[in-house]
Amino acid sequence: MHIIPHSRPTLDEEEVRAVAAVVRSGRISQGDEVRRFETELAGQVDATDAVAVSSGTAGLHLALAALKVGAGDEVVIPSFVCSALLNAVRCVRATPVLADIDPETFNLDVGDVRRRLTPRTRAVIVPHLFGLPADVREIAALGVPVIEDCAQSLGSRLSGAPAGSFGVLSVFSFYATKVICTGEGGMVVSRDAGLLARIRDLRDYDEKSDDRPRYNYKLTDLQAAMGIVQLRKLPIFIARRRDIAARYDAFMNEYGIPTPACPPNREAVPYRYVVRTERMEEILAAGREAGIGYRRPVFKPLHRYLGLSGYPQTDSAFASALSIPIYPSLSDADIEAILDPLRSILPKKLR
Repeated sequence: MHIIPHSRPTLDEEEVRAVAAVVRSGRISQGDEVRRFETELAGQVDATDAVAVSSGTAGLHLALAALKVGAGDEVVIPSFVCSALLNAVRCVRATPVLADIDPETFNLDVGDVRRRLTPRTRAVIVPHLFGLPADVREIAALGVPVIEDCAQSLGSRLSGAPAGSFGVLSVFSFYATKVICTGEGGMVVSRDAGLLARIRDLRDYDEKSDDRPRYNYKLTDLQAAMGIVQLRKLPIFIARRRDIAARYDAFMNEYGIPTPACPPNREAVPYRYVVRTERMEEILAAGREAGIGYRRPVFKPLHRYLGLSGYPQTDSAFASALSIPIYPSLSDADIEAILDPLRSILPKKLR
């Protein structure tokens, strides 16, 4: 059986050569390649500078720490998201306040964020979920510092400006299956040099003049070398993702299934292709039998971990949102194999 996983990195000999060159140099920890990667990523998203870190979660942790968020403070995050955001808030001993999502875009519902703000709110973390930019400006207008979570959205744009250029701080992830990858790794970007200086100080624990808590959150030159190659391939990756998404759109239109939302002022990067279906369990079972990685796009909403209720749109999305494999290394034959089980499950649109 030909297995088609839900996600997979897109790598070739260029990454191999770049990493091998670092190995041959003998300088494999944080060094010149990391600094070069920081500079190139900052330029990509119109930031003043960037600080490379060991993961996106580490980046979120340091972003909150740089804003001096701590015990007694509140941070608003969506419930329909991975647990990294919850972990980062807990790392600074702040209180996570969950908000519901917009049912069309899966991004934070601005009205619900507004209702959950209190005098103790110190930040809002805004993910651009599945590669579709959230309207960060509306949330920033609420008067609370915004941290953009760009883990799934490198290359997307809002009103012509890149995702990652709106928040006081923005965090990217380079996990193995992200838009570009370094295996593990992340980056914090900003136009505020003072905040970035704090993050750079917190990232490295050794040879400091005082003993305040710091972290070993460094990226390595091995990872950065791969990241530089991947970043330069970003336009190719995005074009292929959009080509695949267009094929999926045409298929979904045949069956009367609404395609992923993209408001007119936004340019999405189809990091995930997510549609709604009432036949979730049937499709997941068919995928297991055929070796195709259909999945729910979020493993478990955060409010369910915390035993909370009052998130109807998140509950609806968890019940009905299906993520279909989409990544640049999929072949045309793979795409047909991905769609084939759906043809026998989804009802044809009445004409």
